[in-house]
Amino acid sequence: MRTLDAAQTAAALPYGALVKALLQMFERERLGEAHASPRTCVQLAGGGVMLLMPAAGRRFAALKTVTVHAANAELGLPVVQGDVTLMDAATGTRLLAMDGNVLTARRTAALSLAGAARAGRTEARRMLLIGAGVQARAHAEAFAEVGGVQQMKIHARTPEHTEALARHMRSQGVDAEAIADPAAAAEETDLIVAATNSQEPVVPPGVRPDATLIAVGAYRPDMAEVPPELVRRCAVFVDTLEGARNEAGDLIRAGVDWAAVQAFRDASPASPGRPVLLKTVGHALWDLAAAQLAHEGQG
Repeated sequence: MRTLDAAQTAAALPYGALVKALLQMFERERLGEAHASPRTCVQLAGGGVMLLMPAAGRRFAALKTVTVHAANAELGLPVVQGDVTLMDAATGTRLLAMDGNVLTARRTAALSLAGAARAGRTEARRMLLIGAGVQARAHAEAFAEVGGVQQMKIHARTPEHTEALARHMRSQGVDAEAIADPAAAAEETDLIVAATNSQEPVVPPGVRPDATLIAVGAYRPDMAEVPPELVRRCAVFVDTLEGARNEAGDLIRAGVDWAAVQAFRDASPASPGRPVLLKTVGHALWDLAAAQLAHEGQG
């Protein structure tokens, strides 16, 4: 079994190829050719938790293991640690081990691009990015590299982190600027991405009627990045209906009509003249798609 470190994992998952791999996985999921079991949560000593996320297709299976120890921050250790193992589905032979944190960041950003494609929203050139952490950086890089974003305004709680990300994106050739107030930018931009751990909405309610909103940070029912009144104005797309019903606090708080919410695998392009909201909470099939891509790229 080959093991890829963080840098090797990133190199094995180029965003363009990863978007294509996820679009293919949507189709496999729709046809019943790939499936995943519900996430298993195991309590650990010291208040930690271990999460196990398995998925399988006809040729490959994958297992992501994640541990979360909030107290690690005081010890100078990572709070979240993860790895993904790819196996031969027919024999169980272990084929590849990858850095789970890097894989998750890159496949989540690529998932946002793939979801935008399914919703028929691929023309954005100006982005408002709310957040400056790992997921925010991955989305900034992915949408600049693959999505064609040329102008980026970034807002986050910590000015130093915000400016550091803006400086990084300028080094990538993007017209990027750190801003203190996102409200004005929200009214004029065509793409808004929220990647925070906020429990209360951070996206301004005033957005363009043709705006695309992507919310990836809130991962529990008690968390929300998009205000309920804005959610209710949007055509809503999710990575999986089951996951969104249980974990998408943005949608739960807004009391959405679940019959009108489209999963990426079955989605039809949204009608013009109405904002689109893409909400993802994660799924083991997306990890499988990424791990399979990395394995096939190893030659």
